[in-house]
Amino acid sequence: MKFSIITISLNSQNFIEQTIRSVIDQDYPDIEYIIVDGGSVDGTVDIIRHYAEKDKRIKWVSEPDNGISDAMNKGVEMASGKFIAHLHSDEFYLDSKVISDVASICTTAPETVWLTAGFHFVDEAGRFIREIGVRRYSYRRLIRGNIILHPATFIRRDAFNAIGGFDLTVKYCMDYHLWLRLGALANPEILDRPLAGFRIHPGSRSIVGAGLAYAEEFKVRMEFLQKHSMWAFPYRLEYAVKKRINKIFISRLLSAADKIGRNH
Repeated sequence: MKFSIITISLNSQNFIEQTIRSVIDQDYPDIEYIIVDGGSVDGTVDIIRHYAEKDKRIKWVSEPDNGISDAMNKGVEMASGKFIAHLHSDEFYLDSKVISDVASICTTAPETVWLTAGFHFVDEAGRFIREIGVRRYSYRRLIRGNIILHPATFIRRDAFNAIGGFDLTVKYCMDYHLWLRLGALANPEILDRPLAGFRIHPGSRSIVGAGLAYAEEFKVRMEFLQKHSMWAFPYRLEYAVKKRINKIFISRLLSAADKIGRNH
């Protein structure tokens, strides 16, 4: 059973080496690693080329694209694995047994469409901040909010293609838009352990665009509810409350990361 791990990057020289090493150091034998670079002008491409010359499992390209969704879809088009996963260039797998543990579940449950697990928030230097465990799943809970952790999620490539991949019109919460469509196919298998490190740093798009992402997530949810003729009012009320909570949560994460950095 082959796994295709996909990393998209743009001017990621500060972090991408740890990302690459966390993939190529996996103990699972059947992996291909695809890196889609958007035309970096720092040292990112040199790092990618260095590892690709040493490891034939790495396939890569560096060229302009039409945004994150386009780059991620391009990676899937280059993939040949039964399962795919997206691990961004400022993220990394926590240990060498991540893919082996995922493969074990997918082998035991061959009908698996997708699988999700937990992750760690880490600071800019990769130091632990806090663990976010895999969330209790139901489709109703997914409609209420994005409970799936992207770098700790694996998807059957044929299912990804069947639902159309990432929507290029969605700029921030393309993952949530995908989960809603995937969840209509099947519930995910759950792996109750953290798989990836999600880096908190000032340049992170997830941090810089947190407010815009939350607003777009609400828009995606409302469009979904309208399409399926579901009552939207409770979700509008909940959004107003959670918008404030989410802002506080991001602020505290940045504060925690800064404090760890100053103590080291």
